[in-house]
Amino acid sequence: MGATDAFPEGAARVGAAPGQPGGLLDLLGVAAVMLDADGRITLWSPQAEALFGWSAQEALGRPAAQLLVGPDHFDLVLNLFTEVMAGGESWAGVFPVQHKDGSTRLVEFRNMRLLDERGESYALGIATDQAVLRRVERDLALSVRLVAQSPIGLAVLDTSLRFVMVNPALERINELPADQHIGHDVREALSFLNTDTIVAGMREVLDTGRPMLDQFTVGRTASDPHSEKAWSVSYYRLEDAHGRVLGLATSVVDVTEQHRAATEAARARRRLAVIADASATVGTTLDVDQTAHELADVIVPELADMAAVDVLDAVLDGRRPTSLSRGGPARFRALAVSMAYNTEAVRAADPTGQIASYEADRLITRCVTEARPVLVAQVGEEDLPHIAADPQGAAVLNKAGLHSYLAVPLIARGEVLGALSLYRVRNQEPFDEDDAVLAVELAARAAVCIDNARSYQSERRTALTLQRHLMNHRPPQPTAMEIAYRYQPAQAASEVGGDWFDAIPVAGDKTALVVGDVMGSGINAAATMGQLRTTARALADLDLDPDEVLRHLDHIAGGLDPAFATCLYAVYDPHSSVCRVAVAGHLPPVVVRPDRPPELLDLPTGAPLGVGGVPFEQTTVPLREGDQLVLYTDGLIETRDQPIDARLDTLLELLSEPQQDLDGLCDRLLASLRDEHDHDDVALLIARVQAHKE
Repeated sequence: MGATDAFPEGAARVGAAPGQPGGLLDLLGVAAVMLDADGRITLWSPQAEALFGWSAQEALGRPAAQLLVGPDHFDLVLNLFTEVMAGGESWAGVFPVQHKDGSTRLVEFRNMRLLDERGESYALGIATDQAVLRRVERDLALSVRLVAQSPIGLAVLDTSLRFVMVNPALERINELPADQHIGHDVREALSFLNTDTIVAGMREVLDTGRPMLDQFTVGRTASDPHSEKAWSVSYYRLEDAHGRVLGLATSVVDVTEQHRAATEAARARRRLAVIADASATVGTTLDVDQTAHELADVIVPELADMAAVDVLDAVLDGRRPTSLSRGGPARFRALAVSMAYNTEAVRAADPTGQIASYEADRLITRCVTEARPVLVAQVGEEDLPHIAADPQGAAVLNKAGLHSYLAVPLIARGEVLGALSLYRVRNQEPFDEDDAVLAVELAARAAVCIDNARSYQSERRTALTLQRHLMNHRPPQPTAMEIAYRYQPAQAASEVGGDWFDAIPVAGDKTALVVGDVMGSGINAAATMGQLRTTARALADLDLDPDEVLRHLDHIAGGLDPAFATCLYAVYDPHSSVCRVAVAGHLPPVVVRPDRPPELLDLPTGAPLGVGGVPFEQTTVPLREGDQLVLYTDGLIETRDQPIDARLDTLLELLSEPQQDLDGLCDRLLASLRDEHDHDDVALLIARVQAHKE
């Protein structure tokens, strides 16, 4: 360290260049006057001329008392002058002085005796206008009190951004005493804040002179690192009367409460948005897995960095989880995991589709057995084994930085279906009770959707099982006809069960062809279909005309639930090469002849089965060797976005293409006309006339 380095920056020292003058003396206008032993003026400053009105030429050499004092105070002044000159005591006070313009002014004096090298005495008087002095004193006193008592944090920093003054309010705001501010630069004193941004702003104000007002700053103080604070800060440059930069002043207002209120309001708006989003996006399908993924996706990233949905295995199997009890294990099936970003924490979650059994000490088990949320606001190492599936998972969560965990039960209609697990890793805010309330709300909405999907899937399985049971036999190949058929259930969870077809041998080498569609869906539709199909087979054995068969089926349908169905019943006689057809509200069949374009048969439509009291008409259609009769239900051609006439035209176009084997034709029709999301069953029956051997 050099010799000059021992002095603090700005300190005056011998041999140093003079610094810039302050402006206070100029503001006070301090005048200097010197008198000799006889009281005559020997020195007269320009400030004295400004204060008293007399020029130096007018004042020098004249007795001061005669020039400046009125007759009433003349003797008093002479006595004071004598005391100062004789005793060497200084005198200070306020005295009325006569101005050149004849007015009288109160002037603050400081008088003292001076001796020169010859021992001669002089009197030096320093004076200033009392009104100006009192105003400056008052302003200074008010400034000091205002700074000290202001609820706004105030500070002055030098050009090196070191604190030279802080008021009590700023001590409270920064939660630092004054001695930890004064003499320290911003980075040292405010290390708990983003000082790079603060220093850059201060430097810009010092360089440009343009104030920075109401800069919003958020941070955490050293004494309370877990609570976020907010401040509104302004910076402005300080200059003296000559424009010299003295430093920087800053004002700080604690706006933590306003910030928290605004944050809570924004948080409430976001929560409402999440609930609205969940209402629109969760439960769009009757699929349990899809609903679980929709729930996890709507939660991430707004509420959690990672979300997992696990459902009790018994629930998905259609059984009530009666084995759930306090102190016992729970068996889960993982349905969905969603992440806000790539994180190792996902390796601790169960892969989707996996089944796992967890003991009672697992938090997710406690969540479903107690049917209430489990919140761990600050996750410690001792909590990780109760969150993760195994020690490896606990290590993964620890490494990923899991710091907060929340599990809420999925409850629908009073039954616990599973749990929603939420993890916070990058989001530094811990879960709180408000988060738990929102998670419970979202879980409850999703649980109802999952329960509906589960019920519909269970009903779908039941309906399909019933339908397969009712249609479990392969129709026989008639002697005079080659037949091919397909049944394809709807893709929707519950819309299955009402369509059927059949090919029935009838006495005299005849063949009865049937296709029908019960209105409605589900188990009841499948049951009605089974009864109508069985009745039709029984009536076929009686060798009745098609219109008579439909009349009997109409009577039977009236007592069923659902009661309505469309049906087409046809009987082909190879001996006469004719086919008799009757229709009960069903779509017309297509006849494909080798030498003609395919055509829809123009048949009386008739009323659906179950209406009752409406007669059915029978039509005779000639069929020769190679002719095909295509029977189908409306699920093959009806869509929500195209008129049925256009779809029938498409069917005819497909049938006009070069023919192949009937099974291949069935597959081509389904592939071309059906969509994977169609909401209706389809039954398709194609019969081709073969040569009949007598």
